[in-house]
Amino acid sequence: MNPLIFVFVLVATVAAYPQSSPDEAAIHRIIQDEISAWNAGDAAAFARHFAADGTFTNIRGQFFTGQKDFIERHDFIFKGIYRGTTMKQDFVSLKFVRPDVAVVETLTAVIGIQKPMPGMSVNDKGILRSRLLQVMVKNSGEWQVVTFHNTDVRTDVPVPDPK
Repeated sequence: MNPLIFVFVLVATVAAYPQSSPDEAAIHRIIQDEISAWNAGDAAAFARHFAADGTFTNIRGQFFTGQKDFIERHDFIFKGIYRGTTMKQDFVSLKFVRPDVAVVETLTAVIGIQKPMPGMSVNDKGILRSRLLQVMVKNSGEWQVVTFHNTDVRTDVPVPDPK
Protein backbone atom coordinates (compact mmCIF):
# COMPACT_ATOMS: atom_id res chain seq x y z
CA MET A 1 0.00 0.00 0.00
CA ASN A 2 1.21 3.47 -0.86
CA PRO A 3 2.39 5.21 2.37
CA LEU A 4 0.53 8.40 1.41
CA ILE A 5 -2.75 6.51 1.00
CA PHE A 6 -2.14 4.74 4.34
CA VAL A 7 -1.68 8.09 6.14
CA PHE A 8 -4.83 9.48 4.49
CA VAL A 9 -6.88 6.43 5.55
CA LEU A 10 -5.48 6.63 9.09
CA VAL A 11 -6.32 10.35 9.42
CA ALA A 12 -9.82 9.77 8.00
CA THR A 13 -10.42 6.91 10.46
CA VAL A 14 -9.31 9.00 13.46
CA ALA A 15 -11.48 11.91 12.31
CA ALA A 16 -14.50 9.61 11.99
CA TYR A 17 -14.10 8.42 15.61
CA PRO A 18 -13.28 11.55 17.62
CA GLN A 19 -11.81 11.01 21.04
CA SER A 20 -13.81 12.36 23.96
CA SER A 21 -12.20 15.06 26.03
CA PRO A 22 -11.21 14.52 29.66
CA ASP A 23 -14.16 16.76 30.65
CA GLU A 24 -16.62 14.63 28.67
CA ALA A 25 -15.18 11.51 30.29
CA ALA A 26 -15.51 13.10 33.76
CA ILE A 27 -19.16 13.93 33.12
CA HIS A 28 -19.85 10.41 31.87
CA ARG A 29 -18.28 9.10 35.11
CA ILE A 30 -20.58 11.36 37.15
CA ILE A 31 -23.62 9.91 35.40
CA GLN A 32 -22.29 6.40 36.02
CA ASP A 33 -21.69 7.29 39.69
CA GLU A 34 -25.31 8.48 39.93
CA ILE A 35 -26.57 5.22 38.43
CA SER A 36 -24.45 3.08 40.76
CA ALA A 37 -25.48 5.09 43.83
CA TRP A 38 -29.19 4.93 42.92
CA ASN A 39 -28.98 1.18 42.34
CA ALA A 40 -27.35 0.79 45.77
CA GLY A 41 -29.98 3.03 47.39
CA ASP A 42 -27.19 5.28 48.71
CA ALA A 43 -28.39 8.89 48.98
CA ALA A 44 -25.04 10.30 50.13
CA ALA A 45 -23.24 8.69 47.19
CA PHE A 46 -26.00 9.88 44.85
CA ALA A 47 -25.31 13.44 46.04
CA ARG A 48 -21.52 13.12 45.83
CA HIS A 49 -21.25 15.44 42.82
CA PHE A 50 -24.13 17.74 43.82
CA ALA A 51 -23.01 21.30 44.69
CA ALA A 52 -23.48 22.51 48.26
CA ASP A 53 -25.83 25.24 46.99
CA GLY A 54 -27.27 23.31 44.03
CA THR A 55 -30.95 23.41 43.13
CA PHE A 56 -33.14 20.37 42.59
CA THR A 57 -36.58 20.01 41.04
CA ASN A 58 -37.91 16.48 41.41
CA ILE A 59 -40.29 14.57 39.16
CA ARG A 60 -43.28 15.87 41.14
CA GLY A 61 -42.22 19.49 40.65
CA GLN A 62 -41.02 19.99 44.24
CA PHE A 63 -38.08 22.38 44.53
CA PHE A 64 -35.16 22.05 46.96
CA THR A 65 -31.91 23.95 47.50
CA GLY A 66 -28.65 22.55 48.79
CA GLN A 67 -26.86 19.25 49.00
CA LYS A 68 -28.32 18.52 52.46
CA ASP A 69 -31.90 18.66 51.12
CA PHE A 70 -30.86 16.65 48.05
CA ILE A 71 -29.48 13.89 50.30
CA GLU A 72 -32.47 13.95 52.66
CA ARG A 73 -35.01 13.75 49.83
CA HIS A 74 -33.21 10.86 48.16
CA ASP A 75 -32.73 9.04 51.46
CA PHE A 76 -36.50 9.34 51.99
CA ILE A 77 -37.41 7.94 48.56
CA PHE A 78 -34.74 5.19 48.68
CA LYS A 79 -36.35 3.97 51.92
CA GLY A 80 -39.85 4.33 50.48
CA ILE A 81 -41.36 4.13 47.01
CA TYR A 82 -38.02 3.65 45.19
CA ARG A 83 -36.64 1.04 47.60
CA GLY A 84 -34.96 -1.73 45.61
CA THR A 85 -35.38 -0.02 42.25
CA THR A 86 -32.73 0.28 39.59
CA MET A 87 -32.11 3.26 37.38
CA LYS A 88 -30.62 3.65 33.95
CA GLN A 89 -29.66 6.88 32.20
CA ASP A 90 -29.17 7.15 28.45
CA PHE A 91 -27.44 10.26 27.15
CA VAL A 92 -29.57 12.52 24.97
CA SER A 93 -27.14 15.41 24.79
CA LEU A 94 -24.02 16.87 26.36
CA LYS A 95 -23.30 20.49 25.49
CA PHE A 96 -20.49 22.66 26.75
CA VAL A 97 -21.84 26.21 26.84
CA ARG A 98 -18.45 27.33 28.16
CA PRO A 99 -15.35 25.26 28.93
CA ASP A 100 -16.43 25.16 32.58
CA VAL A 101 -20.22 24.79 32.13
CA ALA A 102 -21.99 21.76 30.67
CA VAL A 103 -25.66 20.98 30.11
CA VAL A 104 -26.41 17.26 30.27
CA GLU A 105 -29.72 15.70 29.28
CA THR A 106 -30.45 12.05 29.90
CA LEU A 107 -33.48 9.86 29.43
CA THR A 108 -33.91 7.91 32.65
CA ALA A 109 -35.69 4.69 33.46
CA VAL A 110 -36.54 3.61 37.00
CA ILE A 111 -37.34 -0.08 37.07
CA GLY A 112 -38.94 -2.13 39.83
CA ILE A 113 -41.38 0.25 41.50
CA GLN A 114 -43.58 -2.04 43.59
CA LYS A 115 -46.45 0.36 44.35
CA PRO A 116 -46.66 3.38 42.04
CA MET A 117 -48.17 6.49 43.58
CA PRO A 118 -51.39 7.84 42.07
CA GLY A 119 -50.59 9.91 39.00
CA MET A 120 -47.21 8.25 38.47
CA SER A 121 -46.54 7.50 34.79
CA VAL A 122 -45.36 3.90 35.01
CA ASN A 123 -45.62 2.16 31.64
CA ASP A 124 -46.96 -1.33 30.99
CA LYS A 125 -43.46 -2.75 31.60
CA GLY A 126 -43.37 -1.17 35.08
CA ILE A 127 -40.83 1.48 34.05
CA LEU A 128 -41.00 5.11 35.16
CA ARG A 129 -39.41 7.32 32.46
CA SER A 130 -38.15 10.86 32.92
CA ARG A 131 -35.99 13.43 31.22
CA LEU A 132 -33.25 14.61 33.52
CA LEU A 133 -31.51 17.90 32.81
CA GLN A 134 -28.37 18.64 34.79
CA VAL A 135 -26.27 21.76 34.62
CA MET A 136 -22.70 21.08 35.68
CA VAL A 137 -19.98 23.57 36.53
CA LYS A 138 -16.28 22.90 36.83
CA ASN A 139 -14.89 24.38 40.06
CA SER A 140 -11.25 23.90 41.06
CA GLY A 141 -10.90 21.17 38.46
CA GLU A 142 -13.95 19.19 39.63
CA TRP A 143 -17.34 18.98 37.93
CA GLN A 144 -20.38 19.59 40.15
CA VAL A 145 -24.10 19.45 39.50
CA VAL A 146 -25.52 22.92 40.19
CA THR A 147 -29.01 22.31 38.78
CA PHE A 148 -30.87 18.99 38.66
CA HIS A 149 -34.28 19.12 36.96
CA ASN A 150 -36.28 15.93 36.50
CA THR A 151 -39.40 15.83 34.30
CA ASP A 152 -41.82 12.93 34.10
CA VAL A 153 -42.38 11.43 30.64
CA ARG A 154 -46.06 10.54 30.40
CA THR A 155 -46.88 7.02 29.23
CA ASP A 156 -48.51 8.32 26.03
CA VAL A 157 -45.23 9.97 24.94
CA PRO A 158 -43.09 7.60 22.87
CA VAL A 159 -39.54 7.13 24.13
CA PRO A 160 -37.05 4.37 23.38
CA ASP A 161 -36.64 1.49 25.81
CA PRO A 162 -33.55 1.83 27.99
CA LYS A 163 -30.34 0.29 26.69
